[in-house]
Amino acid sequence: MIVSTLLALSAAMAAPLDAKANELWVEYPGGKGPGAGKKIVLMSGDEEYRSEEALPMLGKILSQHHGFHCVVLFSIDPETGEIDPNDQVNVMGMHHLDDADLVIMAFRFREPTDEAMKHFVDYVDSGRPIIGLRTSTHAFNYSRHKDSPYAHYDFRHGEWKGGFGRQVLGDTWINHHGHHGKEGTAGIVEPANASHPILKGVKGVFGDTDVYGVRNLVPEATILLHGQVVAGMKPGASPVEGKKNDPMMPLAWTKPFTSKSGKPSRIFNTTMGAATDFIEAGSRRLIVNAAYWCVGLEDEISPTSNVDTVGKYEPTRFGFGKAKKGVKPADHALQSAAGGDSGR
Repeated sequence: MIVSTLLALSAAMAAPLDAKANELWVEYPGGKGPGAGKKIVLMSGDEEYRSEEALPMLGKILSQHHGFHCVVLFSIDPETGEIDPNDQVNVMGMHHLDDADLVIMAFRFREPTDEAMKHFVDYVDSGRPIIGLRTSTHAFNYSRHKDSPYAHYDFRHGEWKGGFGRQVLGDTWINHHGHHGKEGTAGIVEPANASHPILKGVKGVFGDTDVYGVRNLVPEATILLHGQVVAGMKPGASPVEGKKNDPMMPLAWTKPFTSKSGKPSRIFNTTMGAATDFIEAGSRRLIVNAAYWCVGLEDEISPTSNVDTVGKYEPTRFGFGKAKKGVKPADHALQSAAGGDSGR
């Protein structure tokens, strides 16, 4: 049974997982579309912003509308097999990264086992592309195992300054620039980069998460959107007056990263990414377009491509302790090839 299998994971991760794969992660087969033949692994794992809801939704869009084979990973309670965003260690199925073409991640303060983390580090070192969402700037927190060979990925690391967030994605956690829970974010296109392929057809980017402080972005980054702090949590809210928008913080950017392999990676990062941010079609299109660009399909980006959600999408409001209880990865599965879902 799944409980006995999961209890063994701390000792040996990869081998026991395969027998219960359908219970530990969810897969959406690829099909027709520009993404056919390419695999995206979407890694959810944060306590606050409901990535366990957002990433299955994005995986369905990318698979059903665009042809990518998508695998969504979750933090799992090893006692129950249920999704538990508060479990910072047991991120199941990291071996799926071994043959992935793209990672989309929404981690916060994760500390995977060394066996699991090696799959991610090998992926980063290979030079393959990454999309970072919201708290991925502070994806890792090695507070339990400071002697881990991967502890330099910690967002506070001094020698590898800023850890994974700053070194790979472009910056690490600094602060809430907007008033958290009261001031939302409007995405404002950087005029100098308005013709970038990722911005094709992108309009109406809005999220009820606040703007993050981004003050150490590397000079070689290409800023696509700035985050305008607005006085409210709904689209159309007026910009706040004063210094918060003078200047506006970077909100979405690309940057190069040269890995140990010597191969330059394509990196896209945005400090948006709560499940509720993706209610807006513009926010979904931003990520879909970024996926195309990351895997070298920028010529296939269409400003009118389908970014509709597959089935119902009614995301939970962000906040600590608000994750739905009793949900398992299989609850996010497609009901049929036609694209229905469980409705959770």
